[in-house]
Amino acid sequence: MSETFSDELDFAVAAYVEGGTWHVAEMIVENIVDLDTLVQALRRFPGEAGAVGMVAVDEDFFVIARVDPHETRVLLSDVTAATDWEFAASVVEFLGLPLPAADEEYAEPAGDMDLLRDLGVDAAAMAELLDDEEAFPDELLSDVARVLGFGERFDDVVGLASA
Repeated sequence: MSETFSDELDFAVAAYVEGGTWHVAEMIVENIVDLDTLVQALRRFPGEAGAVGMVAVDEDFFVIARVDPHETRVLLSDVTAATDWEFAASVVEFLGLPLPAADEEYAEPAGDMDLLRDLGVDAAAMAELLDDEEAFPDELLSDVARVLGFGERFDDVVGLASA
């Protein structure tokens, strides 16, 4: 496990709708060390449908968390990341799942594939996006952001060239 997790964090952003418009903000990566700190950070953002957090780690996996006043919903792109990353392990623990075996090689998502359904990305669309084994986490999250309607803003915040 890494000594300084923030060095391994590619980015952490929050997105939320206010006044019918998507807003995207970069979060301070030093403050995001596990799922609890991500959820605490997301609770500070306004939003008519709660805040959506997107975190990419070491070009290895990503987490999408959706936080509103009543619930927290989470998706981990690769459950096997929990064997190497405390952040991913905190998501697996939140989900009430056992840690995968250390020799588990098959990457599969864990959590709520439908957490963005009402915003335009249902479980089938999410599964299709996650099926692209060649894509990096930042690219997959950019695709999700594009479908949700804030792809260009997301790309600007994380420093990606818009497709």
